[in-house]
Amino acid sequence: MSPTITRPDLRDILTPLLPSLPAAALSTQPAPAILPLLSPILRQRVQLLSSASTEPWLRLLSYDKGKDARLAEVARSDRLEPHPVSGEVEIDWDYDVQTQYRRLDQETLQALVVLEEFELFFRLVYCVNDEAGGGDGWRVGEISVPDKSNPFASFEGYPSIEVAENSFRQQGENLHKPNPQPASSAVTHLAAEENHEEEDDDDDYWARYDATPARTPQVNRSPAPQSAQQQTVASTHQAVAEEDDAYFAQYDNVQPAMDNHDPDEAQAAQEITGSVPPLGLQHPASSGPRAGEDNEEANETNGGWTLAPSPGGRSQEEEERTASLAHPRPESSASSNGSNTVLKLEEQAGRQESSEFGIKQHVSRSIRSLFLLSRAAGIDRDEFERMVKTELDVLGMVEEDM
Repeated sequence: MSPTITRPDLRDILTPLLPSLPAAALSTQPAPAILPLLSPILRQRVQLLSSASTEPWLRLLSYDKGKDARLAEVARSDRLEPHPVSGEVEIDWDYDVQTQYRRLDQETLQALVVLEEFELFFRLVYCVNDEAGGGDGWRVGEISVPDKSNPFASFEGYPSIEVAENSFRQQGENLHKPNPQPASSAVTHLAAEENHEEEDDDDDYWARYDATPARTPQVNRSPAPQSAQQQTVASTHQAVAEEDDAYFAQYDNVQPAMDNHDPDEAQAAQEITGSVPPLGLQHPASSGPRAGEDNEEANETNGGWTLAPSPGGRSQEEEERTASLAHPRPESSASSNGSNTVLKLEEQAGRQESSEFGIKQHVSRSIRSLFLLSRAAGIDRDEFERMVKTELDVLGMVEEDM
């Protein structure tokens, strides 16, 4: 709190500011000569907001949005027209001006200047170390329209700086002065202290548990026999656990994505190998019970298919044995046997076709899996094709030895 603060020179502060208000109601940019008269906060507000707006900068001088329209009307009125000789707005600074002061805190001293004839008020702030404004001194912190009933109602100031300083000093002393306590409040204070001591004792007691290890004690089973309800709950938990095990056991039969061995394909290939030999192949000779089955089958189809050997390697016995090359024909003229034979041949042909299709699908999937595995290992498509062609060429050379 500085004792050298003097009253503001209203003539020097407001005389250059009043003629600029009509121009501020029309212009979007403030005059450079007006900015040093404003407080640092209001100066920064006007500079920043006026540069990004297309509206007149007069509205930036007031913090009350509800009074912007009235402030613009006052600025455009003929009250602020300067005198034609002096070029200044005519004001009687001794009678037309009312001023009050107040201190908000240790660093903020304000003055409210009201011009009732012009319907304007100026909130002045004493600024320290204001280089842009010319050093220490009074600056304009706000310009707006006062309330007609009581202009100083919201300000609550004092007629002089000395009275405002004394009032602020007394308020500070009253805040730090302890209030006397009655006897009843003293008793209450003692009871509160006793309760506080008891709470401290309770805190010490419960704080002992913080030193114990953070370990859950093991649950000891009671030697008493379990009740019917406990047995029911245990059986229910066991049934749920078995259902979960059965559900997750299904994933054991899932084929992994990177595993080339497919049990389903292997089983299909085994069924193909164990099925009826393709057409043109001779049934292998067998003895015992198998021979009896072949005789029964021969009654229907008159034997299976045989491969005819090359003409140069045949002997006379072989020619006689294969003279009656088994074509599917009924042994008798019964139409039922012929129909059964045709159905069996069609069934064999369908099996052979499905077997070939399954083998082709297996080969295709194997090549696709190998390609995906090679690509995952960083081998490109050209290198993979070259490897496959190389293996096919090698297979062609050793095909006769296989």
